[in-house]
Amino acid sequence: MAIEKVGVVGCGLMGSGIAQVAAQGGCTVVVREVSQQVIDKGLQSIDKNLQRMVDKGTLTSDARDQARARLRGSTSLEDLKGCDLIIEAIIEQLPAKKELWTALDSLCGPATIFCSNTSSLSITEMATFTKRPDRFLGLHFFNPVPVMKLVEVIRTIATDAKVYEEMVAFAGKVGKTPVRTSDRTGFIVNRLLVPYLLDAVRALEEGVASVADIDNSMKLGCGHPMGPLTLLDFVGIDTTVYIADIMFNEFKEKRFAAPPLLKRLALAGWNGRKAGRGFYDYSDPANPKPQQLT
Repeated sequence: MAIEKVGVVGCGLMGSGIAQVAAQGGCTVVVREVSQQVIDKGLQSIDKNLQRMVDKGTLTSDARDQARARLRGSTSLEDLKGCDLIIEAIIEQLPAKKELWTALDSLCGPATIFCSNTSSLSITEMATFTKRPDRFLGLHFFNPVPVMKLVEVIRTIATDAKVYEEMVAFAGKVGKTPVRTSDRTGFIVNRLLVPYLLDAVRALEEGVASVADIDNSMKLGCGHPMGPLTLLDFVGIDTTVYIADIMFNEFKEKRFAAPPLLKRLALAGWNGRKAGRGFYDYSDPANPKPQQLT
């Protein structure tokens, strides 16, 4: 089945990015949110992203206009009824996802493929909320979606092989490089990335080096674009603790356990860049200053 009409549920940072790349890939896109205000904010973000690409010369003005014409917002789930594919990018809370998938399963025809953009929750468990486990899988995009090339395509033991290959092809159609993985907590990227980030916090806790020296070591010694503590601030301290807790509950291995310092930062509300402080102080966003935390 050719994927021509795509529904995206959620028009926040991830959802708007997914809607944008699907529209650029030639699909008709309906992006649904709970309020018109959130829809408007997400569509404005898409407009800015498309214009930025035009200004950089990576997109023509005609292509921008065509992509934008293929995309519209809605506050009604009913508008997703005729979609070939629906991608969910809402809050990372299972009860909310259960409510959504149950409603969509009743609304959509049996041919519609369901995908979640979750970074940590079980795809298999979400599939049980529907009567189409064979047409349910994960499409994990990365932030910022219009820029990051990777998509993890995640199959469960129940995912139909042909449906899986359709989603691998769809990822390529929207300009991404798909990697194949199965429904194991963390998939590929977080399975490898989260223990690395947590070890950086442990190194700080144990007095191995300062915030700045840990980050500089990984940037200059390993060629990483940003150090692990800067990356934690970018991702969000609270988000990382949440993901780490899910992974630790799954594997019961210390390498997935959130260190005490990370949990204390989250408790204090020092959740990184979005909160104005984390491992760095962002009072001057252009010149973040490392904090003395130990």
